[in-house]
Amino acid sequence: MNIKSLLLGSAAALAVVSGAQAADAIVAAEPEPMEYVRVCDAFGTGYFYIPGTETCLQIGGWVRAQVDFGPNADSGSDNDYDMRASALVTVDAKSDTELGVLQSFIALESDISVDNEAQGFYADEAFLALGGFKAGWFYNWWDLGIAGETDGLGNQTEFVSFSYTYTAESFSIGASVDEIQSIVTDTADIGLSGTVTATFGPASIAILGGYDFDVEEGAVRAIGSAEVGPGTFYLAGIYSSDPSAYYDDAEWSVAASYAFKATDKLTVTPGIQYWDNLEDGGAYVGGDKLKYGITLDYKPVENLLARLSVQYDDVTDNPYGYFRLQRAF
Repeated sequence: MNIKSLLLGSAAALAVVSGAQAADAIVAAEPEPMEYVRVCDAFGTGYFYIPGTETCLQIGGWVRAQVDFGPNADSGSDNDYDMRASALVTVDAKSDTELGVLQSFIALESDISVDNEAQGFYADEAFLALGGFKAGWFYNWWDLGIAGETDGLGNQTEFVSFSYTYTAESFSIGASVDEIQSIVTDTADIGLSGTVTATFGPASIAILGGYDFDVEEGAVRAIGSAEVGPGTFYLAGIYSSDPSAYYDDAEWSVAASYAFKATDKLTVTPGIQYWDNLEDGGAYVGGDKLKYGITLDYKPVENLLARLSVQYDDVTDNPYGYFRLQRAF
């Protein structure tokens, strides 16, 4: 009787343990908490919060295919055309701080053509900013121009710089210390640039100056724009004391263009520019130059641009330009 009771008790105990183990095997684990990506609307569209932070991130860029045409358009083979492609990827991170918006920006570009075997990405821009302060590799105010593709209003337009811009509602003023490339020795030197801009309803004006400490020469530029009829009229003028890193085409130049909004999808921009006392061999030696052309911008769908630029100048004495397809994101 004792042996029988012992066997029955052992069997019952094994059944209880086996049942407990089986129950444990089918119990589902608690799901880990998940943090979904949140939209950030503090800095415009396209930003989202980096999970676990209060930093807003935006990823953008474009992909471009282009055909250049004109005399020696392809410098590698002396062809009158050159087909090429390029891509740009941007990463923009922003967050609010007690000192203003803290920003870091990276733009990586790659240019692809038969003559360009190295198709890796390079830094088109890389800078950080806090409030009105900005430091790094970025485009200077000299890169800004008027509408269309006819004008040439700057020489070197991108530098490693430290700048500050004060911005009010309709007024801004800025100054920048730039590491320039010497036009004499091709080495690094220092330049100083500054700008003042103002907006008056449908009109605006921007005055810009740059001084090259290497050659001890400078240039001053003014650009004005105003809404006129179904488009915007632009007028620019430049004076350069002598060739410098900021401007070295001519002592004087005047440019104008009119961006005519033909339809919601098509913009037609004729432009013209005149140079007086042209540069040659690092000095202004006289002579003049006239250039005129037209730029057609057609946007068949959102974020897709088809552009045709046709230009002519009385020095080259041949038409030239490009056709471009570009998809932005």
